[in-house]
Amino acid sequence: MIKYFFPILLFIVFSACNNAVKKNRLATASSLYLQEHADNPVDWHEWNDEALNIAKKENKPLLVSIGYASCHWCHVMEKESFMDTAVARIMNENFVCIKVDREERPDIDNIYMYACQLISGGGGWPLNAFALPDGKPFFVGTYYSKSGWISLLKDISKAFREKHDLVVKQADGLTKGIADEELSFGKTDSLVMVSKSVYQNLFDSVYLKTDTVNGGLKGSPKFPMTAVTEFLLQHYYFTGNKKALTAALTTLDKMALGGIYDHLDGGFARYATDNEWRIPHFEKMLYDNAQLISLYAHAYQITKNDLYKTIITETISFVERNLSSPYGGYYSSLNADTEDGEGEFYTWKEPDFKKIAGTDNLLAEYFNVSPTGNWNKGNNILFANYSPEEFAALKNQTPDQFISLLNKTKKVLLEERNKRKRPAADTKILTGWNAMMIKAYSDAYIATGTEDYLAKAIIIAKFLEKNLLGNDGSLRRNFKDGKTSINGFLDDYAWTAYAFIKLYSVSFDTNWVTLAKQITEHAIKNFYGKDAGLFYYTAANDSKLIVRKMEINDEAIPSSNSIMANLLYSLGVIYDDSSYNNISKRMLSSTLSQVELFPVYHAQWCSLAGLFSQGSYEVMVMGKDAIAKNKELQKKYLPDCVIMGETDKEDLPLLENKLTENKTLIYVCTNKVCKKPVENVSEALAQVK
Repeated sequence: MIKYFFPILLFIVFSACNNAVKKNRLATASSLYLQEHADNPVDWHEWNDEALNIAKKENKPLLVSIGYASCHWCHVMEKESFMDTAVARIMNENFVCIKVDREERPDIDNIYMYACQLISGGGGWPLNAFALPDGKPFFVGTYYSKSGWISLLKDISKAFREKHDLVVKQADGLTKGIADEELSFGKTDSLVMVSKSVYQNLFDSVYLKTDTVNGGLKGSPKFPMTAVTEFLLQHYYFTGNKKALTAALTTLDKMALGGIYDHLDGGFARYATDNEWRIPHFEKMLYDNAQLISLYAHAYQITKNDLYKTIITETISFVERNLSSPYGGYYSSLNADTEDGEGEFYTWKEPDFKKIAGTDNLLAEYFNVSPTGNWNKGNNILFANYSPEEFAALKNQTPDQFISLLNKTKKVLLEERNKRKRPAADTKILTGWNAMMIKAYSDAYIATGTEDYLAKAIIIAKFLEKNLLGNDGSLRRNFKDGKTSINGFLDDYAWTAYAFIKLYSVSFDTNWVTLAKQITEHAIKNFYGKDAGLFYYTAANDSKLIVRKMEINDEAIPSSNSIMANLLYSLGVIYDDSSYNNISKRMLSSTLSQVELFPVYHAQWCSLAGLFSQGSYEVMVMGKDAIAKNKELQKKYLPDCVIMGETDKEDLPLLENKLTENKTLIYVCTNKVCKKPVENVSEALAQVK
């Protein structure tokens, strides 16, 4: 990342509860995170023209505070500073204060987060940006203690009044730095051919960053970074490189046994603060768990490891118990905090644990529960060093004997834990994150054969189709209490179309691929930047921010552009339309220099490079038993196959003239050149490899 050094206002950087009866204007916001600030004495606005116009009229700087409902340090700063009337008075007198939910408005968050990274090289939430009345930032920071925040507010206010020309110069320079990021992408009309050696180099670079002992990337904190592990699995599939598989499985094993995984209720926390996955940051996000269900499903297809199937089953159960909405979609997250404090809901004192688990120390030893605690204040986070089978062998027990005891005790521990004050759910429903759950259910269905998972995927897809998809292929971003309020962003389009293609591939219901095409066409028309060969994050007709940005880097969630490029690759095959493939190839060509420079932060792009360098298959399953044979076929991990099929119609270009009376045939083709059609799934799989 290119860093800019802005010395003009460095003096600002070094600077870094009384209940209000009256509710502020955030009481009517659609976001739970904003509603949680409705009792602050701060005169908060939502991001809108009214707030910006007030700032211009009164010549006050903007104070844009960005966070999300499950963010621990966001809640800390609110309690310490935003609930304090003295702090609020300084904020209200000197600034127009705006609260933003980064999950509802990632477009705003993207701009100010990048500004923060330009200034300091880092970022995080809460994110607090100071900007000119037109929105141009001149200083951005993250969390501040109450005393540090007061000092910063005073310094910023003084600088805005007394050194205004320097503040404007700082804002102009910082805004230019934000805009110049797009110039780093290679704007080219030529389509780069990705060689196998380039693909191998991408793997070599990613592998150097992996932690071969504890899994994930080297160092701490550790985030799941599912796109990296997916790339490792893909590389193993294409090359047979056991190092890639071992690195991927080490990550999956360590996460499954670590404290980042909730051993009682299932589901993963957002990240671990240590390098062994033991100490979680306790918020649980829908997007993490959806992606991890898909990842463990792929690993289960390869290994048939029962631990991975257990993780799939338990994580889906967690999502269904804790995040399901009566409308048919899924909520965004569970908070890290309760009234008792961060993580208190999940941890155990040794006497309380043994009262349920028994005093013979067997399960206390398995979960590393000790009298002094393995975390803070004598509390214990449950994590394991061995799989249940490995631990049983160490204790001279049969696996069935120990696993039976373990499951029985986990159930009773969960019942006891649920008597505590539970973390709150953020009940907004986001389109892109629900699309990830469609894909998760679809991947879990083909990996485990559980029919209910396919049914659940279809329920979410129908919910999105009914409530968030327009007749013209447009999408809305959010759904709360039966209403939508924000236009969709590129990630909503990319993930929804991507998920609909996946759902089509496991169900052969052409409605979903038809909708995927419609959504993609709308995105091309409204988001595609032909000069850069990439998609903007916001639509051309949306309200303008200071910069229209493109999202490229793959982080906890793969970037919207990399998902779009992957879905265009598949859509081009399904519809035999080279225009889609050419856009996908041009997108990779435009970003390839960045991908090669930092492949670990472009892992989804690396997987796309794998498809272009290694090639892919078109697989068509045609005939009355197509559904059953497709289910059997996809028990195998097949990342290079675009799978289509039908029982009695030939509705897609590549399906034409492939129905044969009284037979169900599988066609394996490359670039529309087909091998001999076969009836047996095993024969078809032999043709793929």
